[in-house]
Parts: sequence; C-alpha cells; structure tokens
Amino acid sequence: MTEKQQQSKNTIETNENITDENAIVTSVTESITEVVDAGIPGLEELPEEVRKKLEKSKAQKKEISSHKGKKKKKKKVEKKVSIGMAFIKATYNNTIVTLTDTSGNVLSWASAGIAGFKGPKKSTPYAAQIIARIAIEKAKEFGLTEVSAMVKGVGPGRESAVRALNANGLIVTRIKDITPIPHNGCRAKKPRRI
Repeated sequence: MTEKQQQSKNTIETNENITDENAIVTSVTESITEVVDAGIPGLEELPEEVRKKLEKSKAQKKEISSHKGKKKKKKKVEKKVSIGMAFIKATYNNTIVTLTDTSGNVLSWASAGIAGFKGPKKSTPYAAQIIARIAIEKAKEFGLTEVSAMVKGVGPGRESAVRALNANGLIVTRIKDITPIPHNGCRAKKPRRI
C-alpha cells in the first residue's frame, strides 16, 4: 500500500469518528432540551428565575442518576390520598411547608431554599407563597384536595402560606396553631440581643 492510499484511509476513518461524535453530541443536547421542555408540571405560573432554578436542579439530578449503574427498582405503589394535613413551620429565618396524609406520611414538602431564595428573602411572605405552590403541585399526583393546616412558629410567612394553600386549589378545612408554648416548665432561653 502506498503512502497516499494510507493517508486517504486514515482521513476516512477520522471523518467517521467525527460523525459518530457529532451524533453523540446531538443526542445529548436533544435529551437535555427534552428535560428542560418537560419542566415540572403545573409550575408554569412561577416566576421565571424560580422556575429556571427548579428545572436546572431537576436536570442535574437526572444526569447524576443516568451515570449510576443500572439496578433493579421496586415498583412504586401509587397511592391516592384525597384528605391530608399541611404542616407549616414559619421561623424568623425560613418557612417549610410539608403535606402529609392523615396518618402523617409525607407526600411532598418544600422550603424557601429549594425555591432558590437566599438570606433574608427566605423568611418573606412571598417566599412562603411560592413554596406552598411548589408543595401543592408535587402533591397533586396523589390526588390531594383537602387539608387541615397545622401552623408552627411566629415567622412572617405563616399567614401567606395558609392563604396560598387555599388559593392554589386545596380546600383548607381547619387551621390549628401548634406553636410550642412553655407552661412554666424548663427555664426559658435568654432573650436575643440585637
């Protein structure tokens, strides 16, 4: 085989390798766009930056799970829950909304950190509204329609979280304040100096 024939053969092989790599790159970009386009169902009304952060974290989780080895998964039993409970923990620094069934098994939850709020914005009423919406959208897969709200803490997001539960399609049957109050038991913590 002459030198020119060898060179032409090598260039043909490299062109085939390049086309294979291009095919891989296009398939990866198509799968990424599918993930982004699919998004999180029902969260279209969320603000743009919150929706982008949620989609980004979901894409990263999917990418990580695809790298792990294939294991046999147990079949998930789909349960339908129509009546449940909503636990709202509103502190000075954060707000956490947890939706459970009547026996206390968690269906979905959300906190201000998940929605992308940082620092002093985590404890705002607006953040509480957004995270209540996120928790409700996750719990709608189970068919949750009616909740009784249990509110704990004295943070600024407590009222707006309850209002958001009602505004986003859940029927709030009762609201109970379960903030722990000492009845002259243990000695109280010394007041915080600001």
